Amino acid sequence: MYFAMMGTCLALFVLAWGVVRLWSIPVAVGMCVVAMVIPPVAAMVANRRGPEDRWWDDPSGDPKSDEWWDELDGKRRR
Repeated sequence: MYFAMMGTCLALFVLAWGVVRLWSIPVAVGMCVVAMVIPPVAAMVANRRGPEDRWWDDPSGDPKSDEWWDELDGKRRR
């Protein structure tokens, strides 16, 4: 997904100033504005965590704290 988004960004930029600017500079600038928004969105998509990635469930090392958090989450310690 990341590479597709970044490829689209690059294609928009190249097409804007290589082709579209010959007919309409405002449209070319608009295409570049859209291309400018894509990289941050692509980074957020690439770095998001999946629902199965529960990094906050790692034990903290404090047994009492871990027990308290497990109780809040509804988990039983074995």
